[in-house]
Amino acid sequence: MDRLLTVAQVAEVLGTTERFPRRLIEEHRIVFVKVGRHVRIPAGALADFIKANTVAPTVRLRLGVAA
Repeated sequence: MDRLLTVAQVAEVLGTTERFPRRLIEEHRIVFVKVGRHVRIPAGALADFIKANTVAPTVRLRLGVAA
């Protein structure tokens, strides 16, 4: 079972304010668990979210340009 993180902990991992994870929850863009009135995000769901939104660098070839 994954460790459940608070919104503040998720914000700290992402390096954002608490508003961003709350918006992800509101828009159902990340998996979350409701424990009574509290909202928690499984650590695995956060890792999946980061992986799904990671953009790989692209290589640009500049043709006709002398070095």
